[in-house]
Amino acid sequence: MSSWGNKVKISIFGESHGPAIGVVLDGIEPGIRLDMDELLLNMGRRAPGKDKAATPRKEADMPNILSGVLDGVTTGAPICCVIENTNTRSGDYGNILSKPRPGHADYTGFMRYNGFNDIRGGGHFSGRLTAPLVFAGSVCRQALKLQGFKIASHIYSVNTVQDKPFDPISIDDSLIERLNQKSFPLIDEAVENEMRSVIESARLSQDSVGGIIECCATGVKAGLGSPMFEGAENVISSVMFGVPAVKGLEFGAGFDITKMHGSQSNDPFKYENGKVVTTSNNNGGIIGGITTGMPIILRAAIKPTASISQQQSTVDLQTKENTTLVVKGRHDPCIVSRASVVIESALALALINL
Repeated sequence: MSSWGNKVKISIFGESHGPAIGVVLDGIEPGIRLDMDELLLNMGRRAPGKDKAATPRKEADMPNILSGVLDGVTTGAPICCVIENTNTRSGDYGNILSKPRPGHADYTGFMRYNGFNDIRGGGHFSGRLTAPLVFAGSVCRQALKLQGFKIASHIYSVNTVQDKPFDPISIDDSLIERLNQKSFPLIDEAVENEMRSVIESARLSQDSVGGIIECCATGVKAGLGSPMFEGAENVISSVMFGVPAVKGLEFGAGFDITKMHGSQSNDPFKYENGKVVTTSNNNGGIIGGITTGMPIILRAAIKPTASISQQQSTVDLQTKENTTLVVKGRHDPCIVSRASVVIESALALALINL
């Protein structure tokens, strides 16, 4: 399905090398004045061609809003946004018509759609489809901000190079604002050169690297989420795994919580200025599928870019023989920096539905 959501629904359409891609966003309340500068900043953080660590391909990613917004204010009607595809080179994909690229959805898409799927640029499996996701998430973020929610993320790691983590108890608004302005967001900016060096080394080797994005939401009210299958983690995870390249997700201490005793992993309660808070946040702001009121902290594992220029082994689906393939085109040696705003947008979509 390319549609998601219960209260606020999105439906994403288009293919990577088709005329355009877009989204219909339904359920946004009327009367919200959109900050287009902020929205375009988010679109720009995801767009290619803006950073030397990403693909040199340039796409304007200018959203054309066809409905649901009048004079910059939401009307309550479904918001339809179309983004034109302006810089495609479909000829780069001629050699994969019968030779599926390792790590891509070419083979699985071929099996699922009986060979009728559009493989150019990955078709509707492409990371290009995250552009309308960022548009929808950016609108949701502005609606959430009116209720005191704030969302940010940073590059937690690239390969083995790691940034400082968020303070799980208290995240300053100033840090959130700084990260939201960056195309390569880091808490400790001193590690940027080392991360970029790892990315450049992979590029020169015709290879790629992955990493982890840590994302937070503050100002979240306690009591959001409905167990068993509409819990906060369930809803967040279901949209997060709609983001191409996400291979893992953890909340709070995540898998490290297995190394603790209960006396360490439990988050003790206390009153602070008349409000119930916890003195630790190993559960990432969610217990029993319901928000605690503490910051939501999650980390998403982003796999290395599947498109690499090295020769790889594959099969020929027409001749049914083993063969090799060299992927052509303009690709990111690391997509983690561009994916950070996508993870933020997915979290916004989940929270507005909660």
